[in-house]
Amino acid sequence: MARTKDECCPEPDERPDLRPVEGDEADEELAAFAKALGHVVRVQILRLLLRRGTCICGEIVDELPLAQSTVSQHLKVLKEAGLIRGDVDGPRVCYCVEPRALRRLKVLVAGI
Repeated sequence: MARTKDECCPEPDERPDLRPVEGDEADEELAAFAKALGHVVRVQILRLLLRRGTCICGEIVDELPLAQSTVSQHLKVLKEAGLIRGDVDGPRVCYCVEPRALRRLKVLVAGI
């Protein structure tokens, strides 16, 4: 059963992101986001998390025609890119979108 965002992930950082949207660092950041989203399954996972707000890994596996280990690898890539958070809940990991990173991605894409 899906938990609510309040039960799973800490409050998102709502402070404005004042980093530049152009330059080498911004380009590297955008490339890292693009690489993380460069697989259809990772896009599907991000959409699923946005729709649900939060999911336990097993619930994500139930939605995709992939082995649990494959889904876990995709979640790892998204987490390393900072697009999602994964918080331990006993033997499970509860995932949710990192709103600040998603806002940053949108700003960087708009700046192209």
